[in-house]
Amino acid sequence: MSPPPSRAAGGRSTRCCPPRAPRPAVAAPSSPSPARTAGWLAAVGCCEHWRDAPGSLELTWGATSRFRLTVQTSGPDVAGALDQLLAQWHTHLAAVPEARADDTAAVVPWPSRDVDGPLALLRHGLAARAAIAARPAGRLAAGPGRPGHAVDGAAAFPAPGRGVQIRRAGPADIDTVVRLGMETIRFDAHFGTVIERPWSAEALRREAEPLLAGPGAWTWLAEHDGEPAGLLYAEPPEAASWIAPMTGPDPVAYLELMYVQPGNRGLGMAPALAEHLHREADAAGVAVTLLHYEQVNPLSGPFWNRQGYRPLWTSWEARPARTLR
Repeated sequence: MSPPPSRAAGGRSTRCCPPRAPRPAVAAPSSPSPARTAGWLAAVGCCEHWRDAPGSLELTWGATSRFRLTVQTSGPDVAGALDQLLAQWHTHLAAVPEARADDTAAVVPWPSRDVDGPLALLRHGLAARAAIAARPAGRLAAGPGRPGHAVDGAAAFPAPGRGVQIRRAGPADIDTVVRLGMETIRFDAHFGTVIERPWSAEALRREAEPLLAGPGAWTWLAEHDGEPAGLLYAEPPEAASWIAPMTGPDPVAYLELMYVQPGNRGLGMAPALAEHLHREADAAGVAVTLLHYEQVNPLSGPFWNRQGYRPLWTSWEARPARTLR
């Protein structure tokens, strides 16, 4: 739950990039330089310095100040080039006073399926935190016999348990959406990326209210015997443009929060909530739905894989940023 790039409108961002880095900006003398192997360019990085003010929901998903290195590599020695680039980035951040504070993070987004970079990332004190996972349009959830099976052209999903109903949320449900959303945040905080801030509930309310205002909000509640027990809160393409650059297909939707209360797990609420979103997204022509899950959460990866999601990017972090080595 630490989405890159930042979507906080109030956040301030500056870039320190060498001349040939992606998304070039004015170069700083201490910014990371191109790493070379055997005399030719092998990797180049762009460091973005970002921070936001108290009150922003974005600060629930990560540190107040973030130093994000975007890397491009080429050639056969990805690990060696990345190692050199990370060493230069360490030198750069060591000269940045703001990077010495406690509520900071050094972040490197890295392709989840790459096998060459992780050892270099680990050597420099970075740990895999959150993964961005993608579900292409039309991919079905896993079911009996084979993944993504279908019956008569329609997906076959297990029905939720007796007494469970799924309904779309509306403006009158804002208190329930915020309450269950905060339970999601508190649960995810166990895994080290999400931070419950004093203002998180109010910031979530400010974000959710306009999304619930229309007749077709992409938010669903699961009720057990009439009581709300589960939530899926998603952003349609017009609200998810902030994360669209992380993938090629367009348009993109984003699943921000999903939670089922512990006493109601095992009743099929979570797959049913995901099914409602996927049917809506497919019908709306969404090319890919993205979400974040915590890499060290033992439940998230297997569950989202069964729903048709595959890891795309992993956020590697050193927190605080001064622990980068």
